[in-house]
Amino acid sequence: MWAEVRRLHRCEGLPIKEIARRLDLARNTVRAALRADVPPSRARPARGSVADAYELAIRAVLLQFPRMPATVIAERIEWPYSITPLKRKLRTIRPEYVGVDPADRLSFAAGELGQLDLWQPDYEVPVGFGQARKLWVLAMTLGYSRMTDTVVLPGRLGGDLMSGMWLMMARLGRVPRRLVWDRESAIAGGGKPTALAAAFFGTLGVSATIAPRKDPEFKGMIERSNRFLETSFLPGRMFGSQWDLDEQLVGWLGKANQRTMRRLHGRPVDFFDADRAAMLDLPPLAPAVGLTHRIRLGRDYYVRLDSNDYSVDPRFIGRFVDAHASLTEVTVRIDGQLIARHERCWALRQTITDPDHVATAARLRAHYQAVARRPSARHHLDGHPVQLRALRDYDAMFGVDFDQPSPNKNTDEEGATS
Repeated sequence: MWAEVRRLHRCEGLPIKEIARRLDLARNTVRAALRADVPPSRARPARGSVADAYELAIRAVLLQFPRMPATVIAERIEWPYSITPLKRKLRTIRPEYVGVDPADRLSFAAGELGQLDLWQPDYEVPVGFGQARKLWVLAMTLGYSRMTDTVVLPGRLGGDLMSGMWLMMARLGRVPRRLVWDRESAIAGGGKPTALAAAFFGTLGVSATIAPRKDPEFKGMIERSNRFLETSFLPGRMFGSQWDLDEQLVGWLGKANQRTMRRLHGRPVDFFDADRAAMLDLPPLAPAVGLTHRIRLGRDYYVRLDSNDYSVDPRFIGRFVDAHASLTEVTVRIDGQLIARHERCWALRQTITDPDHVATAARLRAHYQAVARRPSARHHLDGHPVQLRALRDYDAMFGVDFDQPSPNKNTDEEGATS
């Protein structure tokens, strides 16, 4: 209205009376608009707050307890009004005591960085043997292209985490120059990479960055990706198995990575080729991944990996065997020779048995019992029996009689032999 008054008077030359008639304004209002060099403002001066009278008491509390909640402060200072004015006052003066933690906006070069984290969907997935478990999902987001990839894992053991990371790198065909992890116990529970994680990163030839304690913003990209999975992927879905969960994740990410992101002004798939080209090549030798266990095979011919027992060929009882579990299978070897293979069981506290191993154990047991039932004879390597003689026959042959007391022994007064 102010601009229209000035236009009509300066451009069209209309008098004040005509402008007032056309715009239905008072003539004094038109004169005020013509005298003003800026539009009228509706701002009003601050009226103050009921919390102003309690400011000194509030500051005294914040001086000792900067992060005390507003409800507790209200109790300490005997606040008589609604809590809203007190909260507004605290928003103004609390930063003077707790400080301000600004967040920088970072940018990464192509191929420079990948952030990793574990996400556990709040859904129990059937894993066989009548069990349903909440599984873990290993997620990685690339810093330059914002591409996200996931792998479903049976647990948080170090070997499984290494298997998931290596599977991701194999899919990429390349390796980011730097990997960022939080203080996951199997990766860097003490603030620095564990021996297993350090060996993995060293084989890849990449550097590892461990986030500070209680600082999720340090790896904000993967945290946002996990939240995106939680709010956009999980609702309304059902999973028949761990492989169904992994398949649905891969299919959904194929679409999610094609969405336009405000930070990129484009889609992650549009930046992925440049990101991948700047990464490092895969190492010529694959790193050690999976769960490993070296043990002397006992009479029950089973080895335990991740709470489950797997049968082994009983012919190797008493010898050291090397058990290894990937995400999909369990193998047992002795001196490099494969002696057992099973599908990896994702259920807990199960016994996995190969029928061939049971049959072999039955044959060995029958042979052992047949030999044990022959008390009077043994057999040479060529098979002919060897007669077993009683020990008394040898005593009589050499004229030894252990039943007669020896004349060289002396007996004391109490009857004890010295």
